[in-house]
Amino acid sequence: MQWRPFRLALPQGLVTARGRLVEKRGWLLRLRSAEGGLGWGEAAPLDGRLEPLAQAMAALGEQPPRHQLEAALPALPPPLAFALGAALAELDGLPQRRWLAAPASARLLPAGPAALEALAGAQKQPAAGMDPLAAGPVFKWKVAVLPDAEERQLLELLLRRLPPRALLRLDANGGWDRATAWGWAERLAAEPRLQWLEQPLPPADGAGLEALARQFPHLPIALDESLQSQPQWRERWPGWQVRRPSQEGDPRPLLAALEQGRPHLMLSTGFETGIAARWLAHLAALQAQGPTPAAPGLAPGWQPAGRLASADPAQVWQAVAP
Repeated sequence: MQWRPFRLALPQGLVTARGRLVEKRGWLLRLRSAEGGLGWGEAAPLDGRLEPLAQAMAALGEQPPRHQLEAALPALPPPLAFALGAALAELDGLPQRRWLAAPASARLLPAGPAALEALAGAQKQPAAGMDPLAAGPVFKWKVAVLPDAEERQLLELLLRRLPPRALLRLDANGGWDRATAWGWAERLAAEPRLQWLEQPLPPADGAGLEALARQFPHLPIALDESLQSQPQWRERWPGWQVRRPSQEGDPRPLLAALEQGRPHLMLSTGFETGIAARWLAHLAALQAQGPTPAAPGLAPGWQPAGRLASADPAQVWQAVAP
């Protein structure tokens, strides 16, 4: 079992209600079987907290046996459990030694007024593999970043310029209080182009999220951060779930769920290297073949480039060679 540290600079700093994300750091994993096979993994938390991962990696040791790794997985920090579960799955021949290509992604708009210019530019350049006249493009806009009154004005401008066949996802990243979330819900409840309102309240306010869903039964509400901090919500929440494989632990249960056709799961990026991006693309492709297909959130234009983004894990590994 070999680990290599990496640092990944994002081409564009991503502004959300939780701050600005400009880089990711973590470790790449190369796991070799007794037969010489290779499994690859990536452990890189979005919150930037590396110390818990480093401590857990040290506790595992350099060459733990397979049964010890499997037993340790449930208690490991989720990004580290993802790396190990991904590598073990690959050694076992999952997913069937075939990596599916990702379907066309939703377009990520920048926060604030820049969203209007980005929307105009995106309409001139349709996403690869997407016919905007057929299914219609999907856009995602980060909110809860500016003062609420200012963002409400921007929302009206955005809706005015949004194509009739387009869909819009709004992501508050848990940055609203109840009064603000209710105000947006009242405005958007009858908006046919709203695909969903994502994480309108903090993960800790589970009662508020359930109350919002009850009061606005026709308003699609998706959870994201709640699923990371409180995994029990993955079985509890009946609506859309934004799943970030690289941040939620061993990917094998999610792989099995998608292969069995579980509905209302949307796959989203944690801004991965090419090693974890293979998993994200494959899982997103399975989702697209399921009963509730939805464009994944792959953030085209915001992802890293170069050898770190290669689909060949050996190239990614070499890109961070000491």
